[in-house]
Amino acid sequence: MKENDKAKAMILLVEDDFNLGFVVQDLLREEGYKVHLSKDGKEGLMQFNREPYDLILLDVMMPKKDGFSLAEDIRKINAEVPIIFLTARELPEDKIKGLRLGADDYITKPFSGEELVLRIKNIFRRTSTIKDESERKDKFTIGKFEFNATNYELSDGVEKKSLTKKESELLRILAMHQGQVIEREIIANMVWGDDSYFVGRSMDVFITKLRKYLSSDERIAIVNVHGVGFRLEVTNSLE
Repeated sequence: MKENDKAKAMILLVEDDFNLGFVVQDLLREEGYKVHLSKDGKEGLMQFNREPYDLILLDVMMPKKDGFSLAEDIRKINAEVPIIFLTARELPEDKIKGLRLGADDYITKPFSGEELVLRIKNIFRRTSTIKDESERKDKFTIGKFEFNATNYELSDGVEKKSLTKKESELLRILAMHQGQVIEREIIANMVWGDDSYFVGRSMDVFITKLRKYLSSDERIAIVNVHGVGFRLEVTNSLE
């Protein structure tokens, strides 16, 4: 990673030990990185959906959603973003599990700040994932519609419709992964921060609304894969 790119690097730190979290956050900010600190796995998943992060630091043992589960969810959405686990556990099976989930590194607590910084720099040097923030994809073509996730606007070229924030977040997730099934749990945690029964029912209502908004283009379908999740499909031409 080039030095002048460092200020563009965004790191998501998910750590339930606030003292350690603030120490690591301050350390990395002093190195020039932009760092967001989340206190648990569910909050971390929601935050991951809000920003184009270049690296994820995950504590393993956390409330609500542990680091392994969060990494698994992140990998379903983004297979490329580097992940480093931070843990007090030294069991070989934990390290193997982390690596199988696609972790790029595994650091055992306690660790020195210098070690952490060097490991992060090495990962950036290998992966070269730093991108200009303007490359973040927030505009999508869905059939005849143009969807702008930044201002929550859906347009068919004639009329423009303003979506609510949650409607926009939900459509953005589907549009980012057009043709792929996104699990209900992933959507629930990323949009609502919860995957309870009532959130599931609310999600169904929002899916119905999105289908109605897109219904004037027969090529577009939001398919319910029973017991799994939803998939946005757009056929090439009208039958």
